[in-house]
This record gives sequence, C-alpha cells and structure tokens, in this order.
Amino acid sequence: MVTEAMNYVFPNDAHAHWTLMIVIYPYITGIVAGAFIVSALAHVFNVRSLMPIAKFALIFALSWLLFVTAPLLNHLGHPERALNMLFTPNFGGPSMMSGFGYIYMSYSILLIFEILFIYRYEMVLLKEKSSGVKKFIYNVLTLWTNDRSPEGRKIDHKVAFVLGAIGIPLASMLHGYVGFIFGAVKTVEWWFTPLMPIIFLLSASVSGVAGMILFYIVIKKITGRMDEVSTDTIKTLVKLLWTFFILDFLFEMIEIAVHAYGGTSGWHHISSALNGPLEWSFWTMQVKVLSIIPFFILMYLSLRNVSRGVLMLVAPLVSLMLLAQVLFMRWNVVIGGQLMAKSERGFATYHPLWFEKEGILMSIILLVAPIVTLWLLSRIFPLWESESDREHSA
Repeated sequence: MVTEAMNYVFPNDAHAHWTLMIVIYPYITGIVAGAFIVSALAHVFNVRSLMPIAKFALIFALSWLLFVTAPLLNHLGHPERALNMLFTPNFGGPSMMSGFGYIYMSYSILLIFEILFIYRYEMVLLKEKSSGVKKFIYNVLTLWTNDRSPEGRKIDHKVAFVLGAIGIPLASMLHGYVGFIFGAVKTVEWWFTPLMPIIFLLSASVSGVAGMILFYIVIKKITGRMDEVSTDTIKTLVKLLWTFFILDFLFEMIEIAVHAYGGTSGWHHISSALNGPLEWSFWTMQVKVLSIIPFFILMYLSLRNVSRGVLMLVAPLVSLMLLAQVLFMRWNVVIGGQLMAKSERGFATYHPLWFEKEGILMSIILLVAPIVTLWLLSRIFPLWESESDREHSA
C-alpha cells in the first residue's frame, strides 16, 4: 500500500505540457548566440586566427536566427495571437516572454545591419558581375550605391565594429533570458535556481562554437576545398570550445551539488528523477558519454601539437558529440523537470511520437531548415574571407 501511494501521480501532473518544441527552441537560440560570439571575437576583439570564418559566423547565426521562434509558434494553440504579448506586455506575469520578443527583434535588426555593412563593399563588386534577379537583390541590399572608395569601406568597418560591440551583450541576453524564463518557474524545483541563466548561456556558447567547427570543416570537405581550412582557426576554435565546455559542465554539476548539499525540499525528488527515469539520458549520455569523453579529447587537442590530419578528423567528431550533449541537456532540463510531479509522488511520462504536431519529425524539420537556409544565403553572401578582405586588413 505504501508503494502504491508513493507511485501515485495527480491527474494534473500526468502530462508534460512543454514538449519537444520547447526543447528545440533554446537549442536553436543557443547556436545563434554562440556563433555570434565567434564573429565578435574576430570583428570586435580582432582575433586574427578567427578572421577566415568571421563572415561565415554571421551568416551561420542568421540562418539559425530565422527559426528561433518557429518552435514556439508551432507549440502555441493560436500562433496568430503571439504578437499580443508585445503590444500588451505584463512583465510580472506569464507574459514575461514579451521580454524575449523585444530582445529577439532588437538582436535580429542589429545582426542584419551588421551583415549588410560587413558585406556592402563585396556586394558592390558582385553586382557588377551579376545579372537579372541576383543583380536586383544586390542593388536592394546595397541601396543602389556603387561606392568603392577606401573611405566608404572604413566607415563600413567602423559601423560594423560598433554593431558587433553592441551585439555581444544582446546575444548574451538573447539566450540568458531563455534561462531566466526557466529559472523563474517556482513550481519546478530543478529549474528554480539563479544558475539557470548562466548554464543556458554557457551551453549556448558550447553549441555555437561546436556548430562552427563542424559546419566549417564539413562544408569545405563537401566542396572539395579542404586545403583552404585554416589549421590556426580550428585550433583557436577547439581551445575556445574547451574553455566554454569546462565552465558549462562545471556549473551544471555545481547546480546538482547545491541541491544535494543544501538538502532542499525537493532534492529527494530531483535525486529520484536523476537516478530513475533520467538515469540513462542524464548520467549515461549527458555526463559520461557526451561530457567526460569530449573533455579529455578537447584537452588533448588543446594542449598537444597534433597533426593537421588528426585535427581535421577529430575536431568535427568531438563537436558533433558536444552538439548532442547540449541537446540532451535541453531534454533533461525541459522534459525532466516536468516529469517530477508537483505532488512529489511518482513521475509523469513523456514519449514523443513521430508524426504528431510537436513530434520527432517536426523537430528534425526545424533542425534541418536552418542548414537549408544557410545554403540559400550562401548563394547571395560569400561565406569566406575574400582576397579584398585580407588586403584591407593588411
């Protein structure tokens, strides 16, 4: 009888109301923020080894930024009402999501303008070689200007520098606010912690840098231009990835340790979840397979002078592992937090289906769509540093 009572779950706790869409939403947002940080290190802090992918980082961030709100709109029962919270915000209630809307719009505008200023000179050159629709697109993006003067180019870079500097805190706020939304939910013991925004921001940096390494090498491999991949660039990205991952994993474990050592009221329920329904996804996959193993691989790549062949093979593999690690982290936090019934008796269950509105197939589509968009944007915006960029920098 005692066992039956402990396994009982109240009816209102039987379902996870935030589904796969709310797992994908912070995942996409994190990649955007992390990729912009890479661009900012090159354009704002003048990290020379990252200049070959500085442009790519901006277009990569934009391709994912366009789909940040797609999971949320798909999750809503009436997506046409989404803008209502922006016109009638209530920051003290559930409409605190309106704050994210303002940050998202501000960051989107800033990123688009920075791309236009970074690419203006190159688009002027490209439209002279283009015709038809493509030339019209370049005319619109450059506002029909043909200025190729050194003074105009210097102004472009000064404006891009200012926008990049402003974009660093905005990109941090973009994903830090996602963590704030979860950290402000008092009804879920696992979420309600001031560390949640920090953890989300650090994991965003991990996923963004890992995505940059993976797609940089994969795109060059597919296009048969592996000889253009800069070894110094990959080494810098690997060291940056290792640094962010150390901090991310440290704070994730600190959060668990604080709950355990503090003996909070819900710790017995959190520990039961971590050692029960979440044991495989948290301890086995997120911690052991996708955290400890990549940690030592990144340490080896960062501290040892490995050959170019080993670096080009191992770096994208470990990056793929960390992209999976962040996805598991999102699942464990978002879904795992909801499995712990507010009755503190037993656990709810959640098994996503393939073809439901917020199911596995839709999640795959939302993760593939930014990659397709990246390919489309590459038809307009050259992804890599050009010869004129190197001459101007020199």
